[in-house]
Amino acid sequence: MPIITISRGSYSRGKAVAEKLAGKLGYECLSREILLEASDEFNISEIKLIRALHDAPTILDRFNHGKERFVAYIRSALLNHTVKDNMVYHGLAGHYLLKDVSHVLKVRILANMEDRIQEEMRRENISEQEAYAILKKDDEERRKWGLNIYGVDTKDSSLYDIVLHLDKMTVEDAVDTLYCLAQKKTFAATPDSLKKIKDMALSAKVKAQLIEYIQSIDVTSDEGIVSISTVDKNRAVEANTIESLYDISSKIEGVKEVHIHLTSMKKKPDHINPFYNM
Repeated sequence: MPIITISRGSYSRGKAVAEKLAGKLGYECLSREILLEASDEFNISEIKLIRALHDAPTILDRFNHGKERFVAYIRSALLNHTVKDNMVYHGLAGHYLLKDVSHVLKVRILANMEDRIQEEMRRENISEQEAYAILKKDDEERRKWGLNIYGVDTKDSSLYDIVLHLDKMTVEDAVDTLYCLAQKKTFAATPDSLKKIKDMALSAKVKAQLIEYIQSIDVTSDEGIVSISTVDKNRAVEANTIESLYDISSKIEGVKEVHIHLTSMKKKPDHINPFYNM
């Protein structure tokens, strides 16, 4: 059975689809819980994580270690659940963070702006103009987040396996459609895809632990053999830092071996050849 990620805008009824679909499949349904777990495990304010995901991405630059730190925390918390399989996730960025896993069914839920405005007005007891302004701002911030962090546009339909427009289609129709799709062999987990997600989860956990010490870092895992790559900028990575990275990584559950690779940053030329691009 697949893992299902649902991308949605505010008041698009995507949350209702996710919860009802999870109930019908007997799956775990997650969204805000990922934020709570990330904030607990890494001792960081939940409000910072919420703002980091739902405000325009420039806010990440105001926090220590910036966007890399927050993405690492969220990715680790999410992948920790995906190892268990049978999950519907309707938080932001699920289709990005799990895009390389074959048994992930990536869904986008759309709704008419008029319907969303009416729901916002009803819930918040505000005017139509206020509701429209809030929704437009929220949509744009989500779009900027995707563009800034991953270089992709959430409006790009090619990111998803299916896009559902809840106009004539009801929440129940959407649930029935996705339930049937989830049974397809196309999205069935395989030994290779399950191994891949376990490797991704372990590498994400290691990276989230190490990013406090060094920001420019890449971590991969292959059945517990962890490879850590970082750029040595003019020998800025000192021996004691390398030793710390090794010690922390080695103590993480599931890690069998640790290999650390330093890549020297090439010095830029002192001048530019004006004929190079001709």
